[in-house]
Amino acid sequence: MTGLPGLDQPFVIGSVETPQGKVPQVSSDWTSADYLGTFKARWGIGRMHYTVDPGLYALGRPDEKSPVLVTANYKMSFDRLRKALPGRNAWILALDTKGINVWCAAGKGTFGTDELVARITSNGLERIVSHREVVLPQLSAPGVAAHQVRKLSGFKAIFGPIQAEDLPAFMDNGMKATAEMRSKSFTTWERFVLIPVELVEALKAALMIAPVLLILSGLLGPAGFWPNVLNQGLFAVQALLTAILAGAVLTPLLLPWLPGRAFSLKSLTPGLVCALWLLFLRSGDGGKTGGLLEMIGWGLVILSVSAYLGMNFTGASTYTSLSGVKKEMRWSLPLQIGSGVVGLVLWVCSMVLT
Repeated sequence: MTGLPGLDQPFVIGSVETPQGKVPQVSSDWTSADYLGTFKARWGIGRMHYTVDPGLYALGRPDEKSPVLVTANYKMSFDRLRKALPGRNAWILALDTKGINVWCAAGKGTFGTDELVARITSNGLERIVSHREVVLPQLSAPGVAAHQVRKLSGFKAIFGPIQAEDLPAFMDNGMKATAEMRSKSFTTWERFVLIPVELVEALKAALMIAPVLLILSGLLGPAGFWPNVLNQGLFAVQALLTAILAGAVLTPLLLPWLPGRAFSLKSLTPGLVCALWLLFLRSGDGGKTGGLLEMIGWGLVILSVSAYLGMNFTGASTYTSLSGVKKEMRWSLPLQIGSGVVGLVLWVCSMVLT
């Protein structure tokens, strides 16, 4: 494990001399590159490589009495932390979470006790600050055992507020959190900003599946190749995109109001509405339908894909636990796969038997 992070990272504005050597200095101000990087990460562009070097950073001009704030080396987490502290002097200790945010990394074990203790030691934190405290995000609690941190490193682990924006008030209040600081909201806007990364992943899969659907329709349809592609093929692609709309967009947006507890059940309502709407339009398309089998087949596919994508959103939600997700997957995945397979078989039969 290396010690201090590199000084040549593009967001580093200078350095602060310490007994351990030069610590990279950062500002609470974002540059255009920071905003662009955040936008790209939201859309899944280079997201898994959007990282900072693990280790200790200086925000402003901290000294031996300045607080030590711990975060992940996912750059969006790192940037949100420094942006929340304008005019403050603090040390920021970025753990090596493999580019994963705090909450997910705590669940996966990369934001954990061993990594925190190792990073404290490798950066010589005991030589840089006179106190023996580190402030961690509350959402890191599943991965960090505070008593073990103190036993192994001599540093007391203090769990701060959930939101980085509450850190100034938290520190000014003697490192004490209010009830509001311990509560995590999940508003429509907070759900909305999570949609792009899920949507992009779904569309990537759709780009690989769409040509297969077009070729199959062209070969198996009742007319010539290109007429089949324009009729059955394009409708198949439209149905696939409709399923993605229902599961990756409408389900997150409407989450609190959808019936059911499991996400795969919640997604059935927007999936059913979108399927009925699409099939209604298809049924009135000048009699060019593939018949009842086609309608039932794509209805099943839309519901199964929507349910899968809705269930996938559990990883970004405050509504579920790891055990709950595992339990849901055990019963819902076989149903989703079965429904999808039956739907595709019915679609193929609708073309062959026409």
